Amino acid sequence: MTTSLETKSLYQTVATLERPCYVTCDERGVTVVSDDRSISPAAQVLAAVPSITPERLGAPGFLRDHGVRYPYMAGAMANGIASVPLVVAMARAGFLASFGAAGLVPSRVDEALTAIRRQAPDLPFACNLIHSPHEQALERATVDACLRHGVRCVEASAFLDLTAQVVRYRLAGLSASPSGGVRIANRVIAKVSRPEVAELFLRPAPPHLVRALLDQGLISAEQAELAGRVAMADDITAEADSGGHTDRRPLPVLLPEILALRDRVHAETGLDVRIGAAGGIGTPTAAAAAFAMGASYVVTGSVNQACVEAGQSEAAKQLLAGAGAADFGMAPAADMFELGVDVQVLKRGTMFAAKAKRLYELYRACAGIDDLPREERASLEARVFQRPLTEIWQDTVRFFEARDPAQITRARNDPKRQMALIFRWYLGLASSWSTTGDPTRLADYQIWCGPAMGAFNTWVAGTPLADLPNRRVAGVASQLMRGAAFAARITQLRFAGVRLPQSCSTYRPEPA
Repeated sequence: MTTSLETKSLYQTVATLERPCYVTCDERGVTVVSDDRSISPAAQVLAAVPSITPERLGAPGFLRDHGVRYPYMAGAMANGIASVPLVVAMARAGFLASFGAAGLVPSRVDEALTAIRRQAPDLPFACNLIHSPHEQALERATVDACLRHGVRCVEASAFLDLTAQVVRYRLAGLSASPSGGVRIANRVIAKVSRPEVAELFLRPAPPHLVRALLDQGLISAEQAELAGRVAMADDITAEADSGGHTDRRPLPVLLPEILALRDRVHAETGLDVRIGAAGGIGTPTAAAAAFAMGASYVVTGSVNQACVEAGQSEAAKQLLAGAGAADFGMAPAADMFELGVDVQVLKRGTMFAAKAKRLYELYRACAGIDDLPREERASLEARVFQRPLTEIWQDTVRFFEARDPAQITRARNDPKRQMALIFRWYLGLASSWSTTGDPTRLADYQIWCGPAMGAFNTWVAGTPLADLPNRRVAGVASQLMRGAAFAARITQLRFAGVRLPQSCSTYRPEPA
């Protein structure tokens, strides 16, 4: 019978990832050691696995091209939830992180990029570029800011099609090398959940967009010529069931599908694009599974939202820390409301999802605000908006006149569009009520999150990481990656026929 002392020693030996691991058998029984010099000549080696460190789990090219130590990325969380402190902390620790620019006005994006450049000089980071079909001015402004600040990587998310702005960013960083190759200064990481969108980023930029950018003087003739020699993205993140915009695809289905598509396009074009994995990655075993399926890197989001550096309120973080894997649901997205696009949010502790779904049902059923049944309108004004809808429209006009005046121009003579903008007022503010921790709006908090948060909470229960003050984003990343390497080692031993005690087979978060 294995004693607790022996079990602890066994776990420590297996968890010393920087050294190889040998399982031997002699007259004394089965032993696990990390030094081959301690193996007796009479012993039979049952299994031998090499050292395995977090840096070696993914694609070396990801580390090289992005200038990071680990094949791990903290994905963007909109409205600055993936904050300046979060991005800076990750950059200083050797990880890539994407600033959550989506939903922010251009001046705030500009301020944030200035701050990151000042606090993490010459360190790699990314900025989110979200597809904004109804607010194209914001998409253009984000690209302007990235080019102005010399941001060398954008995380392009929620794209349904390629736009002039994402193509402009990509091509503006191209130049010819002395050897005849193509230098790529502006990296693109495309986050997708559908193969047809992935294929757009696996191929070169569409010629009609290249010509239009050249005619407008936004790229040079050399860059237009080089456009056909590079894919639109260096990396594509296969986004499975996740927080925010998601198709809720299972990762074991989506990732192999995108990998197979990449291989087919590569055979046709010769262009190399790495494929990463996101969605549901909240535990070491989930990360290890993604790497085992062929991911070049992994991306986390939900688990970072409860970290100290995240731009989320303490009240929201408390809700997140208490969530289980089943405490999430879908609700209409503010930025793509009219298209019927949903986002995944936290349900536990908030009524946002139910209220938002009702707004979309009314939008589909009614021609405008004046078409709402009297009782329904009264209910909305009392329970959802907490103000008369006429006042909400006035606020909406002031908001878009400062942000994107074309929205109001298009809505003035279109009651249906006017209704959409009024409903988007609630959807948009619900996320800011969460980030600011407005105590009067607790029931309306919109917290973008997925089941990975619940899985993470289960994994860290009873450990220092269960307490919110201990959840530092770089520490969480380090523990997830070290745990993933540990899980990979356990798998190697299992393939060699070695079955360790259960208490030695699960990685436990270490103190900071």
